[in-house]
Amino acid sequence: MRGERLSAIENARSTTGTRTRVPDVSPLSGMCPLCIEECQTLCEVGKSAFRGREVLYPSPEYFGVSTAASNKDFMLDWSHFQILSELIGAWGIDPVPDKAFFENADVSTAVATRSKKPIKLKIPVTIAGLGSTAVAKRNWEALAKGAALSGTILVIGENVCGMDPEATYANGKVVESPDLRSRVQAYRTLWDGKHGEIVVQTNVEDQRGGVDDYALSKLEVNVIERKWGQGAKSIGGEVRLSSIERAIELKKRGYIVVPDPEDKAVQEAFKSGAFKTFERHSRVGFPDARAFVEDVEKLREKGAKYVFLKTGAYRPEVVAFTMKAASEAKIDLITFDGAGGGTGMSPVPMMNESSTPTIHLEAQVLRCVQILKEQGKFVPDIAIAGGFVNETQIFKSIAMSNLGDGPVVKAIAMARAPLLAVMKSNYFTRLAELKKLPKNFAEEYGENPENFFIAARDIERKFPDLKLGKDIPWGAIGLYTYFVDRLGEGLKQLMAGSRKFKLQYLSRDDIVSLTEKATKVTGIETLEGMAERVIPMILENWEDVSTKDVIRISAQAMRH
Repeated sequence: MRGERLSAIENARSTTGTRTRVPDVSPLSGMCPLCIEECQTLCEVGKSAFRGREVLYPSPEYFGVSTAASNKDFMLDWSHFQILSELIGAWGIDPVPDKAFFENADVSTAVATRSKKPIKLKIPVTIAGLGSTAVAKRNWEALAKGAALSGTILVIGENVCGMDPEATYANGKVVESPDLRSRVQAYRTLWDGKHGEIVVQTNVEDQRGGVDDYALSKLEVNVIERKWGQGAKSIGGEVRLSSIERAIELKKRGYIVVPDPEDKAVQEAFKSGAFKTFERHSRVGFPDARAFVEDVEKLREKGAKYVFLKTGAYRPEVVAFTMKAASEAKIDLITFDGAGGGTGMSPVPMMNESSTPTIHLEAQVLRCVQILKEQGKFVPDIAIAGGFVNETQIFKSIAMSNLGDGPVVKAIAMARAPLLAVMKSNYFTRLAELKKLPKNFAEEYGENPENFFIAARDIERKFPDLKLGKDIPWGAIGLYTYFVDRLGEGLKQLMAGSRKFKLQYLSRDDIVSLTEKATKVTGIETLEGMAERVIPMILENWEDVSTKDVIRISAQAMRH
């Protein structure tokens, strides 16, 4: 089945709106075995004959109201690992029935743990860089307020100032950006000042435009995140522009715009309807380790209390280079983003066929961490991104990262999932206003948002002076419900089942591989391998093994 699925997407993808005339396609090419002239079905090749480069991207008509991801099976995912349950003993809580209840599990964490003042998070989830792409801007208020309510980090992604039509520049440097200012303020409206942070991410274009100085000095932002890439693509940020005027404006600001909006022939083609959108592209950087260290030092001199790094899923040697540079610069948090998903318009073939899948990437990062630890070098806190949607994946990733003195993966970064939660919340509240909710949904959960958002009453009690749906958008409540009431509670249950009541105790021994491939990539032993190793320890010493010995043996297995 996996082989059939892989071949089928070569010439038909839902992300590009293409399909084949018949289902039994050629395994090698994905083309119909009998390709006929009089066929009205648009496969990848057929649609490309008409639309060319447009077919490289997710369907343009959904730009700004969608996110996209790979639909390739990478042959290894989090389902290849199983979480082990525990019966004897408990870690992080007294092993007594009245205390070891799942609600007492602590899912809070912290990043920048080597700094003077670590950033506390109520949940081990952050929202990765959501920048100038339209879908992020449309949903920003809900994302920002929902993240603040949840007590976590939200990263304002690249190119926001450059894309802000109301931004003012002097000598090529941004002087004021109402969009960036409003994004920072939206988060801080409901921020408790104790958990989470708002982060400004900057790429090559942002650095040229002085976004760092503006964010630090004018907006009093505490955290700057340098961006070296993302898992969905490694060619720079891309967005679509629906007007010639906007395309020309951004070209004059220094962006690469394709096709050239100042070309008379291009303008005529646009006006005639030959194409409907321009592409705006960001330039890529070429990091140098020494220059990067100096750059980070300058950011701190300018007032950055924390400096983060966001990178993509590059070659293994680049992962090692990145960890070395981050170690030398003493980066507070580095986010590695595995292959697969984009929030804007990442090229579909690139999402499918380029970059390192998430589990492989985490394994490479952990190998780097192991070597750095052996050398006594600084090890930055790690966040892993790339297709995470639920608490089981979060548990497994964090547990896998414990190399002996606690997990080095402090949090999981998400983008598409929180956007989904916000978009779905906003859509269904609009349907409720129009009295057009799906019948089965209304019958099950009610017709009013106060009822069908299960956490609404809880938030209302916490903020009695604020109006739900206005001061606190329904999308923010939906994000909070997903983050805290679903992921947080689900993670507590899994931790209690493994008798690990604090994240710091999650261990590689809390998960096992279900396939040899999973073991080969990560070093996590198979269930049968673990059984062969630990069962004799108990039964071959029948008379001498007590409950305490079982706990001791379990601890030895954890170290193994």
